[in-house]
Amino acid sequence: MPLGFSVMGTRTLWWGGCAWDSFAMLHLLKGEPDVLVATRCPACDIPHAWVVGRDAPPQGDQVAHCLTPMHRAWDDVVHTCGNQRLFCSTDCVDAWVHKTGQERGYVMYLGTLWRFASDWYTGRLDPGYTRRAPAAAASYFAEAGLHGSFWGLPD
Repeated sequence: MPLGFSVMGTRTLWWGGCAWDSFAMLHLLKGEPDVLVATRCPACDIPHAWVVGRDAPPQGDQVAHCLTPMHRAWDDVVHTCGNQRLFCSTDCVDAWVHKTGQERGYVMYLGTLWRFASDWYTGRLDPGYTRRAPAAAASYFAEAGLHGSFWGLPD
């Protein structure tokens, strides 16, 4: 299901899902040296693209906005993923929030998104994979630089 992102490798193009998944895909695709992540700002429709590699976050002043707090993420995962988007700036986030009547969620810079996504799905494609328990997920969120009740962490 297209949710606003494409991820292109050397020979293959995938739907990226959300901002989180789009930045994480490289780490699941061991044969790819990097990937091109493309989307449009939901507020102003300006296109954006980044080469996402394993060694450092992509450059840019854009921000990721996650609408749904993690304790509610699995209530409607399509809604959750469909609202983890990349914006030109916090001004665009605020314009989108105002236009849609949503409450502002969590905003992070590209470097934080990259750190967060880089190891989240480790082992996901291995047989017998089990996702992190809530306490392990909270620890991972904190290590990636996330904070606050949105992620189930102290403010």
